[in-house]
Amino acid sequence: QVQLVESGGGLVQAGGSLRLSCVVSGSIFSINNMGWYQQAPGKQRELVAAITSGGTTNYADSVKGRFTISRDNAKNTVYLQMNSLKPEDTGVYYCYADVERQHGDFFTEDEYWGQGTQVTVSS
Repeated sequence: QVQLVESGGGLVQAGGSLRLSCVVSGSIFSINNMGWYQQAPGKQRELVAAITSGGTTNYADSVKGRFTISRDNAKNTVYLQMNSLKPEDTGVYYCYADVERQHGDFFTEDEYWGQGTQVTVSS
């Protein structure tokens, strides 16, 4: 099986910073895309940032210039550095990973999700 464990959420004042981490463990052959979604209160889950295995990044317009996604492939970990936080950044942040697993002579790729970490930005 594959597990994703997030950490780093919390309560911060507007203008502050947080760094989220997500560690992927379990039966892993390789990890392709990784990323973070935000679910704000009463809203659907939305993509915040994503990163490919080669390091190409993609950001939601609302976080460009403030958030930075990165990954450490040796540690199977993805990070989200969140600066200049705003109250509208409040929500539960979920990480995901597209994990390739080996089953004898064949391979499968599935998307796995973490349990979420709460980020609250006060005004």
